[in-house]
Amino acid sequence: MDTLSYKTLSATPATIVKNWVVIDATDMVLGRLCSVIAKILRGKNKPDYTPNLDCGDNVIVINADKVILNGDKWEKREYLRYTGYPGGQRSFTPADLMAKSNKKTVKAGRHPLFIKVVKGMLPKTKLGAAQLNNLYVYNGAEHPFADVNPTLIDITKLKF
Repeated sequence: MDTLSYKTLSATPATIVKNWVVIDATDMVLGRLCSVIAKILRGKNKPDYTPNLDCGDNVIVINADKVILNGDKWEKREYLRYTGYPGGQRSFTPADLMAKSNKKTVKAGRHPLFIKVVKGMLPKTKLGAAQLNNLYVYNGAEHPFADVNPTLIDITKLKF
């Protein structure tokens, strides 16, 4: 007797719709902002979320230089990196990464501070690396994706 009328629907690569969204980072706290960005990149805000597929949206963050950190975290917080050689442990602060984002050697849209923080919130797999490639962060209010008509969303009004 088949009485079950509900079936679990999973997204397939053919049914995934990837939208473009713009988030203004002015006066937002870095960690809270990046946690919302990670959820949007993963697709957890969509009803057809599938954990093993890249069903998230493309995210453009503008005004990244106006993000805030509470307290004295700009100078006291440390991120670590290891080169793989003896004595190769390097430490840097969020202020160092913010200063690095203004250099011409950094690729446009690849803000080191946001990449570091959001990467820690995504899966540590090939899927997480692919989802991180859907993030574009710019220090100013201008971005080169005006032709795809991204929608501006206010993350303070979102409910997850």
